[in-house]
Amino acid sequence: MRVRVEQTALPGIGVRHDVVTASGRRLGVVTHRNGRRDLVLYDPDDPDSCTADIPLTDDEAEALADILGASLMLGQLSGLRQQAAGLLTEQISIPAGSRYVGRRLGDTQTRTRTGASIVAVLREREVIPSPEPTFRFETGDVVVVVGTRQGLDGVTAILAETDPDG
Repeated sequence: MRVRVEQTALPGIGVRHDVVTASGRRLGVVTHRNGRRDLVLYDPDDPDSCTADIPLTDDEAEALADILGASLMLGQLSGLRQQAAGLLTEQISIPAGSRYVGRRLGDTQTRTRTGASIVAVLREREVIPSPEPTFRFETGDVVVVVGTRQGLDGVTAILAETDPDG
């Protein structure tokens, strides 16, 4: 089901984007001409009346977008899993002792070795979709992997390999 987003120009202020949720609640984001953003929640009994206006800093807006983007992406991957027999998604953490900490994604050769694909990396509050082969892992990164059970187990084993020099 497509969600309708209404855009309203606010002369001298900026633009407001409103969404009506499946439960009938209306919320919006006001983007001011100076770059400021406000999250707005409307009164359920009076859609023209605002019950909450929450100013968001750039960092807060980015964190909220990351949270919503990550959950949406993982939800979409979960839906894909249900459609494709044998195709699974899994989140795998990069352990501190992994030989791949500080090394490039391409160095793992996970797709070649397992047939599974790393489709995103979650780092702190950031989502890195479709990381390039030159992407460098850090301890605690969580990779989102798509593949068969055998492929996912293979990626887990590869990322758990310890550094023989460390």
